Amino acid sequence: MKRVYNFSAGPSILPLEVLEKAQKELLSYADSGMSVMELSHRSKLFTEVIEKAEQDLRELMNIPDNYKVLFLQGGATLQFSMVPLNLMQNGKAGFVHTGSWSKKAIQEAEKFGEVEVIASSADRGFNYIPNLDEVEFDPELDYIHITTNNTIEGTAFTDIPDTGNIPLVADMSSNILSEAIDVNKFGIIYAGAQKNIGPAGLTIVIIREDLIGKAKADCPIMLDYKTHSESNSLYNTPPTFGIYMASLVFEWLKGLGGIEAMEAKNRKKAQLLYDFLDESDFFTTPVDKASRSFMNIPFVTPSKELDAAFIEEAKAAGLETLKGHRSVGGMRASIYNAMPVEGVELLVDVMREFEKKHHDSAAEVEKGR
Repeated sequence: MKRVYNFSAGPSILPLEVLEKAQKELLSYADSGMSVMELSHRSKLFTEVIEKAEQDLRELMNIPDNYKVLFLQGGATLQFSMVPLNLMQNGKAGFVHTGSWSKKAIQEAEKFGEVEVIASSADRGFNYIPNLDEVEFDPELDYIHITTNNTIEGTAFTDIPDTGNIPLVADMSSNILSEAIDVNKFGIIYAGAQKNIGPAGLTIVIIREDLIGKAKADCPIMLDYKTHSESNSLYNTPPTFGIYMASLVFEWLKGLGGIEAMEAKNRKKAQLLYDFLDESDFFTTPVDKASRSFMNIPFVTPSKELDAAFIEEAKAAGLETLKGHRSVGGMRASIYNAMPVEGVELLVDVMREFEKKHHDSAAEVEKGR
C-alpha cells in the first residue's frame, strides 16, 4: 500500500492510526453487525459515540461547563451566516480583516446588518496580523470576529485580543486543537473538521450558553443555535461518520498527551521549515515573522517556472498537494496535527537539493531583471 505525505490545506491528512482503526471497525462497529455509517443516530451505540466525542473534546480543550458543544453541518462557511443571524441584536458587528476567509465572513454579515472593519492587513497583501492593542472597540458591537489562522495567507494570531464585554467570535478552522487556548476568551469558536478534526462534512461549534436563544425571529430553524443546543446536535440526522472519525481523532490526541504535547510537536515541525526558509536565499516566505502560522506555511522560489518544477519534483519524492492557493500562487505546506515530523524533514531535504540544483540558473534570472 502506497502512502504519501499529504500537505493539502483541506481535506487534509488524517492520522494513520485513526484510519487503521476506522478500517478495522468499518464493517461491524462494536460487534453490531453494522458499519457506523449504518447506525441510527438515535441508537444507543451512536449516542455513546457522540457523547464520547463531546467529552473528549471538552477534556482536550478544557471547555467550561457554561459552553455548549455542537456537531453541525455546512462547514465554516455556513457559520458566516449563522453567527450574525444569532448574534446581531444591535445590527452591528466588528471584523478584523486578515484575508480571504474574513472577506467572505464580512460579505455574509453585511446581509444582516452593519459591518465595521476595526483592523485590516490588506495594505500589505495580508502578510501580517494587525495589532489591536490600541484599538477602541465600539460598545454597540454585537460581536467581534477574527480568523485565528489564515489558511491561504499563512498568518496567525499569536495573542488573542481582549474584547471586554463584546463577545469574541473565532473561525478556528485551520488551527483548532493545534495549540492550547483559553476558551473563556471567546463567545463562539467554530471550525470545519477537514483540517485537524476529521473528514469534511462536520463542523464544530463551541458556544457560550448566554449567546444561545437570541436568533432573529425569521431565522430558519436549522440556523438557530438553540435548535441544536436543545436537541444535543440531533435535531436531524447529523454527519454520523464524521462525528465517529472526530471521536477517533480526539482519542488519538489524548493518547499523544493532549494539546500541549501536540503543540510542542507542531512548533518543532514549523521551526524545521522556517529555519530552512530563513537561511535560504532561494526559497522565501512572504509572511511577516511575528505573524507566522505553524499550520500553513507559504513559500516561493525566484520564479513561477521554478515553482512549477519544484512542485513536480516534490511529488516525485512522495510530497503531495504543495501547490499554493490559486489566489496567491507559489507553494504552501499545510502541516496539520497528523503530519509527522518525518514529512517535514523530507520536505526540507527536497527543498535543499532543489536549491542546489537550480541556484545558479535562478541567479542568472535575477541578474537579467
